[in-house]
Amino acid sequence: MAEHSVVFSFFLIFSGAAILASIALYTRQPLLVAYVVLGAALGPWGIGAVSDTNLLADIAHVGIIFLLFLLGLDMQPAHLLHMLRKATLVAIASSVAFMGIGYGAGIVFGFSQIESLVMGAALMFSSTIIGIKLLPTTVLHHRHTGELVVGLLLLQDVVAILVLLLLNSGGESSSTDISAGMNFARSMLALPLLALFAWGFVRWVLLPLLQRFDRFHEYIFLAAIGWCLGLAEGAVYVGLSAEMGAFIAGVALATSPISQYIATSLKPLRDFFLILFFFSVGASFNLTLIDDILLPALALTAAVLALKPVIFRYLLQGISESADTGWEIGFRLGQISEFSLLIAYLAFASGLIGTEASHVIQATAILSFLLSTYVVIFRYPSPIAVSDKLRRD
Repeated sequence: MAEHSVVFSFFLIFSGAAILASIALYTRQPLLVAYVVLGAALGPWGIGAVSDTNLLADIAHVGIIFLLFLLGLDMQPAHLLHMLRKATLVAIASSVAFMGIGYGAGIVFGFSQIESLVMGAALMFSSTIIGIKLLPTTVLHHRHTGELVVGLLLLQDVVAILVLLLLNSGGESSSTDISAGMNFARSMLALPLLALFAWGFVRWVLLPLLQRFDRFHEYIFLAAIGWCLGLAEGAVYVGLSAEMGAFIAGVALATSPISQYIATSLKPLRDFFLILFFFSVGASFNLTLIDDILLPALALTAAVLALKPVIFRYLLQGISESADTGWEIGFRLGQISEFSLLIAYLAFASGLIGTEASHVIQATAILSFLLSTYVVIFRYPSPIAVSDKLRRD
């Protein structure tokens, strides 16, 4: 019966996702919004067709692990250093500004200081998925604007990793400030040791094996998955998060010639689990709380849409970028991130925030994904632009 339940749930999720994804593409919407909406409709707070969301959430967590692994594979150290010199000040200053906006809004709407801090953290990041998907390939590879967008997203991803590390060290076991500080210090000590182990293992064990058996594509696929999940479990064992371990595993492989082949091979697997993750986010969304969270969610969404472009525009002008470039980058990054959903998920699971705060972050993410996409496709070149003049692959 349990097996039938899982198979039937998968049927509903992926068949429903295919239908809603078709509608989303026709209406120029990001696909992950369709997955979240489907989860809300089919989950316990919707029609209840899929009830075992805990099992799905556990399975979907693998998608986040693969997402961080692939992010690490794409993070070439040389490219990252180049972007660090150019955009570090903008990334840090904007993160501080958005943190302050989210924290202030949380306090105004009566949330606790910890909940307000988590809201501020959720506002710091822009969506890598939407930012990249709405950027034409020609812009991405040949134009300065595309390089800055990608550079800022990479820097935000690094900050997001640190936030996830902090959340992981401040969970339920941290009943006092002292124990929380000790857990964070232990995690920070474990981090370089794990990175050093990953570098050595890749150099002297994994790469020689991959080079010896590179004709067997199935072996490369299995070795990459085993390395990713193995270091994820190793990270959990030493007090870090599985996501952090997967990210380190990816970075350790990033400079190898085979990294892009691994990234391409694992993307379909990542997408499979990410569909389940975003579905589980929607399925856990308590629709009965809409009356309580609607006002703060709308206020945060309005703040994100209005202030992110302005802040990015003036910060980029400070590093000698033109006003037009600043506005375009600001609008392209004018939403919060899929990392914001993960932050809400982890903070709620560890008891740092309550149900209402978690749902405010989730609702803000969904609304900002939706509305910022419309802004970009009506104003700037993108693969799904409404006008023929702006549509560029």
